[in-house]
Amino acid sequence: MRPRILVINPNSNESVTEALRSALAGYSAAADVECCTLADGPFGIETDEDRAAVVPMIVSRIEASPLFDAYVIACYCDPGLETCRERFDKPVFGIQESAVREACRGGRQFGVLALSDASITGHLAYIERLGLSASLAGELPLDITVDQSVNDPATPARIVEQGRRLVDELGAGAVVLGCAGMAAHKKPAAEALRVPVIEPVEAAVAAALAALHAAG
Repeated sequence: MRPRILVINPNSNESVTEALRSALAGYSAAADVECCTLADGPFGIETDEDRAAVVPMIVSRIEASPLFDAYVIACYCDPGLETCRERFDKPVFGIQESAVREACRGGRQFGVLALSDASITGHLAYIERLGLSASLAGELPLDITVDQSVNDPATPARIVEQGRRLVDELGAGAVVLGCAGMAAHKKPAAEALRVPVIEPVEAAVAAALAALHAAG
């Protein structure tokens, strides 16, 4: 049977979920990938309070979805990832962890484009816990909100501008888009920057498929 993967957007912004559906369409031949929105979540997950608030919602959504083979938490700070891995027998993937592991593959130095300076503080601490700080060339803010990441027409140009700084000034050999809302911007960013651009939700779905195949 084809593996079933549930991608959970913990915020209530349906436009983010629609962007994820489009970004993940290429996986339809390999798996049944379903994307859902947590209607009771904050419109954008941008504070520690937002991150804490969505953890029980994510747990409840997984509990209510037992027919899936794996789960992806589609928020870049990976809220509730450790809790879910302790609670559930099936594999659960976070998009930040998946993205940075993919980005530094082969010994590459990678850079990250974050929503804001406030986001970067948490990202850096998480990268250190993963033991990958030595592979991080740098992280730069776009100074936008989650909603702007998916809906503001100025965002693609901002991604390219700051992405070029990561590559040209900081030596990044790959660039991670540090928010699920940036999913639609991967292709134009890669064309402009000419280095691998890692879209975190795609990275997490790919990691889920690899784990499921390895498990037989």
